[in-house]
Amino acid sequence: MSAAAAARVGRFYTSARRHPWVLGKVADWKIPLGPYTPAQIAVAVGGGFLLVKTIGWWSWMGPVPIVGWVLVIWMVRRPKVRGRATMQAALGWVLLGWQPRGGRIGGRAARDRAPHPMLGGFTIEAAPAPHPAVHAAPARAVKQRPARAPRPSPAAGRPSSPRRTQPAAPAGPVSGVQQLLALAQQGGAR
Repeated sequence: MSAAAAARVGRFYTSARRHPWVLGKVADWKIPLGPYTPAQIAVAVGGGFLLVKTIGWWSWMGPVPIVGWVLVIWMVRRPKVRGRATMQAALGWVLLGWQPRGGRIGGRAARDRAPHPMLGGFTIEAAPAPHPAVHAAPARAVKQRPARAPRPSPAAGRPSSPRRTQPAAPAGPVSGVQQLLALAQQGGAR
């Protein structure tokens, strides 16, 4: 590093940077009872408009509403809401109320999907009949798997009332041991 780059830097901020933005002060001259902050100007304009429009309601009270209006203008002079100026705090509350309750995902409002009932059912059917080639095959022959029948779609042909089926008894021996037993009972085994 060079000696010039390692030099210390000092900064001096003028009083304009240290003070809040105000209206009504030019050089050494200022508006009577001023200068005014943006919050004071907003309360003065909004409150004055409200007082003019509702004069029929409060005129019997005399100068009390006007004195209250002036006090409110004075009170909002330098308020801080958790260290923030009044206008910025009010804007923050408005933006918080504007946000969707579930937050945002990718700039869009995050919402849960609507709940819906999950419907389903099942049918218990009888076991498929064994393949006819199993009966004629000798005991030592290699068995082939029977071809599966195509399954019907679950929604096709649903009866309105539940169907009850009787379990079917096996038509013949299914396993190799059952085939050997059947052959022994017939007298064909040695």
